[in-house]
Amino acid sequence: MPNLTPSSPLAPTPTQTPNNEEKSLNELPKARFWEAMDIFQWEGFWFEPNLIKAAITFRSNFQARDDDVLLASTMKTGTTWLKSLSLCIMQNKTHQKYEDDILTTQNPHFHVPTIESMIYSTKALQVKLYDTSTPHLLHTHLPYAVLPDSVKNSNCKIVYIARNPKDTLISMWHFSNSIMRKNQDPFALEKAVDCFCSGVDQYGPFFEHVVEYWQESQKRPQKILFIKYEELKTDPKVHVSKIAEFLGRPFEDEKEVDEVLWRCSLERLKNLDVNKSGSVLLNVPNTSFFRKGEVGDWKNYLTPDMEEQINQLSRVKFEPFGLFF
Repeated sequence: MPNLTPSSPLAPTPTQTPNNEEKSLNELPKARFWEAMDIFQWEGFWFEPNLIKAAITFRSNFQARDDDVLLASTMKTGTTWLKSLSLCIMQNKTHQKYEDDILTTQNPHFHVPTIESMIYSTKALQVKLYDTSTPHLLHTHLPYAVLPDSVKNSNCKIVYIARNPKDTLISMWHFSNSIMRKNQDPFALEKAVDCFCSGVDQYGPFFEHVVEYWQESQKRPQKILFIKYEELKTDPKVHVSKIAEFLGRPFEDEKEVDEVLWRCSLERLKNLDVNKSGSVLLNVPNTSFFRKGEVGDWKNYLTPDMEEQINQLSRVKFEPFGLFF
């Protein structure tokens, strides 16, 4: 997310403000992210400062319901696809007419907002974050460690999507270039790789972010479903059905699965009018959420040395926990 001033009229209204924590933001370790913006280390992870403030408010004030659903991911791991799929599954209206399809009315990030990014919304959101009268379908890029206790201790379900680190990095590089380097030379890929591997990255370290959710999903599989982007791409029917079953909305037949996969396909979403123009988040065009969605695109960009640098980290950070990509 670019370092922008939040649109205050659309910012969520908390019931209280944890002033002491906010005052300490200036004392946090600071680093330069891709020579583009300052990010700060909070609770062991790196964030743009406005996101830290939003995260503190969320952690202090959110009261989860047992029937809430929280989607989670680090950046550029298939979030838009997961939001679309989960929205269709929860709506459970796969046989509705095209004109009534909720995905044709607004970008998926409007319907399923990313909690800490709601301060950057360009539209008045329908989701009332601190209203407990109805269940929520929400998303966050926040690491598991900083989630509200009410999320961790309730029966609220969490679906986490992870992706091969090399494809994640390249997708993030393209996304950031499309937002912050439009009509300019792209960010130096070498710098992006170094930041990614050092952990000084938006919502990073990437590897620790993934491992936290992975470990929790192993301890409490009824609470957290851990999905790999590559498996979702390779065998979408099986894994979308698994998501639906986990959320308590199993499909009645294969036709329903096919319908949801068609509605949420990259080519269809990319070509919907609501995604070809406009913006749900400040200075982030809707078009920037839809690129290739391919597995292995990193091969077109990373040098052998870059590849080995990331592979070595994967071996050290993931494999001891039985996690492979």
